Amino acid sequence: MELPLLTDIVIILGVSVPLILLFQRFRLPSILGLILAGIIVGPSAMSLVHSAHDVELMSEIGVIFLLFVIGIEFSLGELAQIKRTVFLGGALQVFLTIGAVALIGTLIDLPLTHAIFLGFLFSLSSTAIVLKLLQEQRAVHSPHGRVAVAILIFQDIIVVPFMLVTPMLAGQSENWVNELLVLVLKVLAVIAITLVLARYIVPWILDRVVRTKNRELFILTLVVICFATAWMTYSVGLSLALGAFFAGLIISESTYSHQATANILPFREIFISFFFVSIGMLLDVKFFLMNVHWIILLSIATFVVKGIIAAIATSAIRYPARTVILSGMTLFQVGEFAFVLSATGIAYGLLADSTYQYFLSVSILTMAATPFVMKYEEYISDRILRLAIPKPVRQRLDRIAEVRASAHSNNEELKDHLLIIGYGINGKNVAKAASNADIPYSILELDPTLIAEGKSNGHPIHFGDATDEVTLSIQNIHLARVVVIAISDQDATRNIIRNIRRYTETAYIIVRTRYVKEIDQIIKLGADEVIPEEFETSIEIFTKVLRKYLIPFDEIESFTQQIRSGNYEMLRSAGGIKPGNSLTIPEMEIASLKVSQVKNDVVGKRLDESNLRQRFGINLLAIQRGNHYLTHLTPETMIELDDIVYVVGNPDQISNINQYFRI
Repeated sequence: MELPLLTDIVIILGVSVPLILLFQRFRLPSILGLILAGIIVGPSAMSLVHSAHDVELMSEIGVIFLLFVIGIEFSLGELAQIKRTVFLGGALQVFLTIGAVALIGTLIDLPLTHAIFLGFLFSLSSTAIVLKLLQEQRAVHSPHGRVAVAILIFQDIIVVPFMLVTPMLAGQSENWVNELLVLVLKVLAVIAITLVLARYIVPWILDRVVRTKNRELFILTLVVICFATAWMTYSVGLSLALGAFFAGLIISESTYSHQATANILPFREIFISFFFVSIGMLLDVKFFLMNVHWIILLSIATFVVKGIIAAIATSAIRYPARTVILSGMTLFQVGEFAFVLSATGIAYGLLADSTYQYFLSVSILTMAATPFVMKYEEYISDRILRLAIPKPVRQRLDRIAEVRASAHSNNEELKDHLLIIGYGINGKNVAKAASNADIPYSILELDPTLIAEGKSNGHPIHFGDATDEVTLSIQNIHLARVVVIAISDQDATRNIIRNIRRYTETAYIIVRTRYVKEIDQIIKLGADEVIPEEFETSIEIFTKVLRKYLIPFDEIESFTQQIRSGNYEMLRSAGGIKPGNSLTIPEMEIASLKVSQVKNDVVGKRLDESNLRQRFGINLLAIQRGNHYLTHLTPETMIELDDIVYVVGNPDQISNINQYFRI
């Protein structure tokens, strides 16, 4: 019995593994190794793979799993928040690209219908590559990551109308308007079904499955939900990937979303590898080498034109300059769904063979360039922003900002205040606490939807990019007492800290980050307190464990505080805290000691008789007796058995008196 697919899998993985090892050795993205593996085993090179169609099916499964995981990371609430970006930003990006490509196509004597169809193809970006790289960079929830996801969702939706319009462009369609109307109704039906499944049905099913404590059943249920939803959307004419994204949104509404992600990731990594290999297999190496100069030129033009258009679309929905530039450098490539659409164009005679090969080569080259561009996009965007504004203009803006800041301080606005950067979950909680405590505060946010929400809740929230020094100056950063940075974009966080420290050394900067390993670098930049989600999650876990073992609540709280204090103090020492930012007195400690023995001359004696200060060199601060605290101490105050005394002294002095209390 022959198994050609199994042979092809062995060949593909066998070629991919050493290539990825080589690429990792030179710190190159593994995606490039997979694309190169596809070129090597493909029909235009060594022609080692004979079941190319089966490989394409496996790559489709990889895209399904990728969009499924992305959907889990989002939620229906988050999707609702970016709906304006999806429809306005996405529509602008797609139709401006179509117009630009159509104009260029007519200038080089392509028929108008052919040029418009090429615009369809070039308007689509790579969902698989962009989302995978955003995940690896932990930037899915950054401002430019949210923009990219929103526009990619619109592109996935618009593919189907493009397919319906294609026969019309070729003059072979009669009822495309009716077909489009029916499609809209089907999409609305799918969205309604998704909402019902997310709110009521799927959480109930998962709850029953989890109660069985059967891991295999849980994974199987996830796969069924994913594939069933993808099949549902595909059956009404939408893409499988879009259906998988909807399935992820459904799972995200349950309490088991994190476990679902962990279980699906291994499947995603395997199958998505076949996607990148299948992309490489499409390349005609001979055609590429013969026309490499034109292909490179067209690829550069694609990078520039699509990048500028994506930037314009992002700017139109009122994102700041930095997010605009990053979005342009994220969505410049031609995507995988363009390959699917190109087959329809070939069938209707809208895409000549040579044009198709150019399109294919440019697509693969821009895809291959994407990991490099996204790796350095932060650096590039910073350089562009510095070059974009001449130095004299920048200096004038700074002077204007100083005047504004001075005016604010003269009016006693934003003085000794709290500045909150980011109005996500953490930012909302801090703002609510500040409002309840009557602390003067101000909020900076980039998302227009969140700004509207904040204003509706009565918060002083402003649209502004905190990485910009002028924005910080307007917020009177030099007069702020505390700054809370509660955003997900770690590169932006670092830039914000640097800019704050240019204005003030006294503001206390508190930063939220995801991982403990990032704390050291953030503190070195000038942060005073870093709260890692990873660390706080671990504290929550062992707190629940201790409660299950019936450890007293006050002891758990004490232990938790010690852990937090120990972890952060250790990291502060590593980062080099500046003198004056801490109340810690060198070589001195505050300790609580229990008086557990009566065989000493302290129990039952007055303080003026015990002479603790003269004998042990410590100062007595307070005494805990049962549930009461004695804070007003007099010479007549007596120490009793089982008291807890709070003392301050150096470590040796505290050790000596502690031993004395125990003899």
